[in-house]
Amino acid sequence: MYSDDDLLMLSGIQHFAFCERQWALIHVEQQWAENMRTVEGTHMHERVDDPFASEVRGRVITLRSVSMVSYRLGLYGVADVVEFIRSENEEGVGMEGYPGKWRPVPVEYKHGKPKPDERDEVQLCAQAICLEEMYNAKDDSNLIIGNGYLFYGETRHRHEVIFSQELRNKVETYALRMHQLFETGKTPLAIYKIHCKACSLVEICNPMAFSNPRKVNDYLKNVLDID
Repeated sequence: MYSDDDLLMLSGIQHFAFCERQWALIHVEQQWAENMRTVEGTHMHERVDDPFASEVRGRVITLRSVSMVSYRLGLYGVADVVEFIRSENEEGVGMEGYPGKWRPVPVEYKHGKPKPDERDEVQLCAQAICLEEMYNAKDDSNLIIGNGYLFYGETRHRHEVIFSQELRNKVETYALRMHQLFETGKTPLAIYKIHCKACSLVEICNPMAFSNPRKVNDYLKNVLDID
C-alpha cells in the first residue's frame, strides 16, 4: 500500500501505456507541449468536468468530475463521469438519498476516435479499480466493476470496455513500473516508432536523433567539438 505522499496521477497511466519516455518527460521532468489533439481533448473535458453537476434519469444517477484514489496502485485522479445504475439484484453500493443498491460504471470522454492500442482502456480500468477500492473500504461491499465506457468525440459513440483479468493485470504492471521509474527519477531512452509522429512531445523528445547511440555520439562531437 502506498501513502498519500507516494501517489501518482492516474491520468498518467494512459501516457505510460503509450510510451514510457513520454510519461517520464511529463511526470518526472515536468515537460509538456500542446498539439491539436491535446487542445481538442482539453476543450472536450472543459465541457464535461463540472464537479457540481449531477443528473438523475430513471434508473441512472450521473456524477461528473468524481475524485478517486487507489492506495494499492498508488494512483489518484478524477473521472470524467461515473454512472450509478440501479441494481436489479441488490448488488452494488448505497447512494445517499436514494434507496436500494447502485452499480458504478466509469465513463471517460476522449477526443478523436478509438486508438489502435489499449491506452484508453487501461486508464478506464484503473478508474474502476479505484472505485472498487474506495467503495469496498466504505461499504464493505466486495464491489467488482465489470465494465465501463469510452466516449469518442469524433465518432460520437460509446465503446464498452470489459475489465478482464488481463486488462487488470496490465494496470497493475504499469502502475508498479511508473512508481519504480518515478523513484529513480530517470527518463527512459528514446525509441523511435511510427506513433511518435502523433506525440505532442516529439520535438522535445527528438526520438529520431536520440534513439540511435551513434547519432548521439555524433551530435556531442559536433556540439562539444569532441574528437
